Amino acid sequence: MTEQADVELPHGVLVSSDAGAPSAFPPEGSLVLGSEDALQALEFTTVLDRVAALAAGPLGAESVRRRRPVTDVPWIQAELARVEELAALVRRGAPLTAESVPTLARVLSMLRLSGSVLDGTELLAIRRTITAARLVVAELRRVAADAPGVAWLERPLPDKVVERRLEQSIDDEGELLDSASADLAAARSDIRTARDRLVQRLESLLRGIGSDGGVTLRDGRYVIPVPRDLRSRPDGIIHGESASGATLYLEPAAAIPLGNALREAESRARREELRVMRELTERLRPEAGAIREVHAMCITVDDLAARARWAAAVDGHKPGVATAPADLKIVNGRHPLLLGDSAVRRTVVPFDLVLADPERTILLSGPNTGGKSVLLKAVGLHLLLAQCGIIPPVGPGSVLPVVTRVFADIGDRQSIAANLSTFSAHLTLLRVILDDADDGSLVLLDEIGSGTDPAEGAALAGATLHALTRRKSLTLATTHLGALKRLATVSPGIVNASLQFDAATLQPTYRLIKGVPGRSYGIAIARRLGLRESVLAEAEAAVPDAERSLDALLAAVEERERDQMQREILLAERITESEGLAAALASQAEAQTIREATLKRREKDAERLGREQARQYLLEAREKVEAAITQAAAAGDGARDARRLVEQAAQAESAALRELDRPGVKSGAAAAEFAAGDRVRLDSGTAGEVLELRPDGKVIVRIGSLKLVAEPASLTKLAPQAPRKVVEPLRSQEAGDASFEVDLRGMTGDEAAQVVIAAIDAAILSEQPYLRVIHGKGTGVIRERVQEIARRDRRIKSHGFAPPNQGGAGVTLVEFGA
Repeated sequence: MTEQADVELPHGVLVSSDAGAPSAFPPEGSLVLGSEDALQALEFTTVLDRVAALAAGPLGAESVRRRRPVTDVPWIQAELARVEELAALVRRGAPLTAESVPTLARVLSMLRLSGSVLDGTELLAIRRTITAARLVVAELRRVAADAPGVAWLERPLPDKVVERRLEQSIDDEGELLDSASADLAAARSDIRTARDRLVQRLESLLRGIGSDGGVTLRDGRYVIPVPRDLRSRPDGIIHGESASGATLYLEPAAAIPLGNALREAESRARREELRVMRELTERLRPEAGAIREVHAMCITVDDLAARARWAAAVDGHKPGVATAPADLKIVNGRHPLLLGDSAVRRTVVPFDLVLADPERTILLSGPNTGGKSVLLKAVGLHLLLAQCGIIPPVGPGSVLPVVTRVFADIGDRQSIAANLSTFSAHLTLLRVILDDADDGSLVLLDEIGSGTDPAEGAALAGATLHALTRRKSLTLATTHLGALKRLATVSPGIVNASLQFDAATLQPTYRLIKGVPGRSYGIAIARRLGLRESVLAEAEAAVPDAERSLDALLAAVEERERDQMQREILLAERITESEGLAAALASQAEAQTIREATLKRREKDAERLGREQARQYLLEAREKVEAAITQAAAAGDGARDARRLVEQAAQAESAALRELDRPGVKSGAAAAEFAAGDRVRLDSGTAGEVLELRPDGKVIVRIGSLKLVAEPASLTKLAPQAPRKVVEPLRSQEAGDASFEVDLRGMTGDEAAQVVIAAIDAAILSEQPYLRVIHGKGTGVIRERVQEIARRDRRIKSHGFAPPNQGGAGVTLVEFGA
C-alpha cells in the first residue's frame, strides 16, 4: 500500500498530495485481522463482485473487488456518508456518472524515464484519460450542491493545450493523424503520389506482357507476377516465386526508381512520426503528476459511483458505526446475495436484530432449512461491508459495531490432506478463536458442538459460548442441541433466538424471534415425509423427558405467539377500518360545513345585491332630483324635501350594506317585530310585503300574487322603498331659450353618463331641439364621457362647446335632428 505511483491501489483509492486533505484510503495497519478465511466463509468476494458489476470501467470494478474491511471509524463514517449522498442522487434519477479509464501503470513509469518515447496506443491512453477526467470534474461540480462530501475528489486537470495537441495528433486507433505536423502531412502525401505512380507503371508493364495478374507486395517491394517461361520477360529483380514455381514475382528495372522514391517518402514519414511522438512525450512529461492524480480520481469516482448504485439497488441506508464493544442494531436487514433479482427479492423476509449491553451472544436454534446460517452470514456481511465503505442492505436507524477481528466457523472443514475430520477441523479453528478473540472481535459459529457425541458436544459448546461472552466478543452461533437452549437462563450475556417455523405446514417463515429458542421439528418433518408410524412412535418415546417438556413448552409459546399475532392483525384491520370510518365522517362533516357556509354566503350575497339595487334606484332618483332642482329654481321646499328623503334612504341602504360586509353579522333576525306593509326578504332571497301578523307569532307575506306563512326568524326587514318620482325636465327661465340644461359637476364618470343619457331621452321625448350639458373644465374626464356619448348617439345632429360667454369648454351644447 506504499506504492502510489501507478495509481491502481487497493480500494481504487485516491491519495491526496495536499497536506491535511481528506483521503479515500484508510490508514496503514487498519485492516481487520484474521479476516481472509472469514471472508471466504461468508462469500464476501461474491458480494464484492455484485457491487463491482455496477462500475463503469474495469479499473473501477477492480478497485471495488480489492476492498477489505478496516477499523478506522472516522474513515468508515466519511466513506459511508459519501456513498449515502450519491445514493440519494441515484434514487432521484440524477446519479453521478463515472467514466472508464485505461491502465496507465506502464505509461506513467515511462514518463518518469528521461528520453523515453510513448507510442501511439500509449498516447491514446493518456488522451482518453484526460478526456474522461474532464467529464468527471464536470460531474463532480454538477452534484456539488447535493453531495458536498465528494467535492474534495476533484483534481486539477492537465494543461488544455496538451489535451488539444493530443486530440489533433492521435486518432481513436492510436495512429498519428496528418494534422499532427505539416511535415508529416507532406511526407504522407509524397507516399501516396509515389505509390500511385509506381502502381500505374507496373500495371502498364503487365498489360505490355499480356499478363492477367495484378500488382502485389513481396519483401516490402511492389512486384508483378511473370510466367517463368515467358520469353519477353522484362529485366528486373526477382523477389520470389509461386508455390508451384511457375510464376516469378518481378520488380521490373523500369520501376525500381519509382520504388526507391516510395521507400524514401516512407522513411521521411517514419522519421517525422517518431519526431512527433517524441515531441508529444516531452510535452506530457511535465504533466505526469497531474495525469496520475486525475487517473486516480476517475478510478475513485467510478468505485464510489458503483457503491452508490449498489446501495440504491438493495435499498440500503447508511448505518451508524461505533468502535466495538458496542451495541448491535440491525433494522430491516437482508442477506446481500438474496437480492440479485427482483423475483427473489420479493420473497426475502427482512429481520430486525438488537443486542444491547450486557447481551453479547445470540444463540439461534430451530429446524434445518429455516434460514439460521443465512442470517448468521447476513449479520457478518453487514458489519464487514460497512467497514469497507459499502452500505449494506439495512434500513434507517441501524447501528453496527466496528470490529477489529473476524472469526467464522461455517461449513464442513474436513481435510483429508491435513488428516482432519469434521470435528477435528472445527476444534482446530475453535482453539484459534479462544486464543485470540477479545471484546473487539466478531465470532460466527455455525452448528456449534456438532460432529461428536451430543452430550459432550453441548458441554463443549456451552463452555465456549460462556468464555466468549465473558470476553464480550460479539458472538452469533447456531445449534440443534437442545441442551444449549438453556444457556440463556444461566448467563445474562447470552440470548436465545429462533427463526419462525409454521407448525401447520412445516414450512419456514424466516421471521426472526428474539428471546425464544426454536424447535427442531425433526420427528414432525419425518412424519410428513412418510416414515413408518411405528418407527416414529418409538423415536418419540426415546426422547428424554426434559427434551419433551421443553419442546412442549416451546410449542405452547409458539401457539400463543400465533394467537397474539392473529389478534394484532385483526386489531390492525379494525383500527384501519375505524380510521377509515372516522375519515369518512370527518369528510362528511366538512362537506356539510362547506354547504352551510355556501348557503349563508349566497343568502348574504342575495341580500347585498338587493340592497345594492335599492341604493342604485335611490341614487338614480337623487340624480334626477338634482337635475330638476338645477332646472327649476322655483321648485321651493318640495324639491328640497324630496332630495332629503332620497338621501336618507340611500344612506340607510349604504349602512345596511356595510353591516352585511362585517364578519359575524347575520342576514336575518331571529325574532323581529314586523308590521303590515313592511318590505321583507326571505331566506331564499325573495322579497315580499308583510300583510298581517298571526296570533301564533308567524307572519303572512305576499310575494306577487302569492301568499305564504313564514317564521319571523326566516325574514329580514328591508328599508322602505322611496317613491320613484319621474322628474319632468323644466324649461330654462331665459327668454327665447327652449333648450334643456343638466349640471354634471361633482359627479363621477359613471354617474354623469347615466344622467346625460336620461336627459337626452327626456329632451327627445319632449321634442326639445337642444340640450345644454354643464360639466365644468376640471380634469376633463366627465367632458370626454359627454363627448363620447354625443358621438355615438345617432339622434344627435351636432354637438360642440358653448360660446366663451356661455361657459366655453365647460359646457357642451347638443343639437337634435329634425
